[in-house]
Amino acid sequence: MARHYDDLPKSAVKTRRQMEDQRRMEFRRAIESYSEARRLNQELCDYLDAATDHFWQAATPDVDGRRNVRQAG
Repeated sequence: MARHYDDLPKSAVKTRRQMEDQRRMEFRRAIESYSEARRLNQELCDYLDAATDHFWQAATPDVDGRRNVRQAG
């Protein structure tokens, strides 16, 4: 993305480039933030799915409709 600044004074060119760099970095940070939020959300969903599966497995009744409880010996 080459820009031509031949007709502008040197300080204006420098200021313009700094502003473009700042906008580019803000855009990059926004993309990184969005990506990180998606990754964390996916990890949380995976964790909650696993925890829910574990809960339901523990709460599932035995075949005859009762929980399988160990008899006191």
